[in-house]
Amino acid sequence: MLTDTAVLSLRGISKNFGAVAALTDVDLDVSAGQVVAIVGDNGAGKSTLVKVLAGVHRPDTGAITFADGLVTIDSPATAHALGIATVFQDLALCENLNVVENLFLGREIRRGRLDEVMMETRSWELLRQLSAKIPTVRVPVASLSGGQRQTVAIARSLLGDPKIIILDEPTAALGVEQTAEVLNLIERLRERGLGVIMISHNMEDVRAVADRIVVLRLGRNNGVFDAADVTTETLVAAITGATDNVATRRARDRRTTP
Repeated sequence: MLTDTAVLSLRGISKNFGAVAALTDVDLDVSAGQVVAIVGDNGAGKSTLVKVLAGVHRPDTGAITFADGLVTIDSPATAHALGIATVFQDLALCENLNVVENLFLGREIRRGRLDEVMMETRSWELLRQLSAKIPTVRVPVASLSGGQRQTVAIARSLLGDPKIIILDEPTAALGVEQTAEVLNLIERLRERGLGVIMISHNMEDVRAVADRIVVLRLGRNNGVFDAADVTTETLVAAITGATDNVATRRARDRRTTP
């Protein structure tokens, strides 16, 4: 369901914290049904960019266009109302509560009293849309695996019917099987026609699901690449700013070895 028209566009976004320039003239485009990965070293500006889109930080300069209109994202509530959902790395789940309670925490369905049946039905609908591997929605989140917790957090973000979902390091600290589960979830989001922004340090995961890869370096754009064509050494060079590194040397060795 990929479209050529960007749902979200950033132009010239800059953000300073005192004398520190966290972002400088950053551009970004995300279309419906597209996974855009944002990569970069620590301090490259990835977290600041996420917080600008999530309404935590307001940019100092630049323009944000969402669904063909200029917008100001001045709070998390504004971002949510527009249709931008963010799943932060810590997931913000309550481990002592079950899946249903986490999904509807603060957004409970009431008809005089809590409508437990409606919330459980809606929970199963969301999980089925993601092909989630969770046996019961009445199990405490504390007993779920890392991949299952990420599933719950993503399902919760879908309650607001967003157009863009931002995933901050969704596969961090996960094992091989759980990582595969989360990457499958990202594919499901793409198939639903959502624009996905994926922040990650893992180049293998990025290249597995991304359509485009945007590199940030020292708070600036340092390349936009087609994930199907770009090499790991090219990405490493763009991230580090150095063309002589172990990835590029190994690539040269492979090309010259008969």
